[in-house]
Amino acid sequence: MAVRRGVPKAGLSREKVLDAALDQIDAHGLPALSMRKLGAQLGVEAMSLYRHVPNKEALLDGLVDRVMETAFANLGEPVGDDWTSWLRTFAHSLHSALLAHPGVLPLVATRPVNSPDALRMSERWLAAMRAAGLPLGRALDVVNVIAMFTIGHTLAEVGQTPGHEGTEPDLDQRSGDLDPAEFPNLLEVIATRAGLDFDSRFAQAVDILIAGYAGLTEVALDPGQQGAEGR
Repeated sequence: MAVRRGVPKAGLSREKVLDAALDQIDAHGLPALSMRKLGAQLGVEAMSLYRHVPNKEALLDGLVDRVMETAFANLGEPVGDDWTSWLRTFAHSLHSALLAHPGVLPLVATRPVNSPDALRMSERWLAAMRAAGLPLGRALDVVNVIAMFTIGHTLAEVGQTPGHEGTEPDLDQRSGDLDPAEFPNLLEVIATRAGLDFDSRFAQAVDILIAGYAGLTEVALDPGQQGAEGR
């Protein structure tokens, strides 16, 4: 009798199922994910997986939750009034986790994160930011803006269309077609790499966004600037 290879059925958990699904997406892309293939990878029948993820939709939601858990495992909450440093760490932690699992990016960009654990985490963040002096609406705005910018930037950085990975146009490949008289700046970009450092661009943009919100908050807290919160 043939022996099924893979992780033994004993000890199978939701976390192990999700981690195996992440491995499958990292290796083969999101379109290749299926319960049958995931079961084979774990050494179990696909039906066994439904004890941990009731359906494919729950699996996809769970993948988003799992990446967020990884991103924010060591983040904690803002301490005192230093919410700007916390938010910077938030952005870079999320960026690193998404780069580690680029196949999940389409899910992160389109599926809400509203599991019980995620909601509790968000509640702690909002409470700490309010304690630091941010109005509730602004606290939620700044977290959402930084998260959305990070997801969008990482999507552009990875530069892959799900199901069509490797077919994306590359500016470098067009350099031989560009007329120096018509495209001197683009050719200089290609030659010098000016403006093409994704990490530097990301870090700078995050700092600018945080500084902007910090400035708005300082104005709103100034007794001589009544009504600034509504601008």
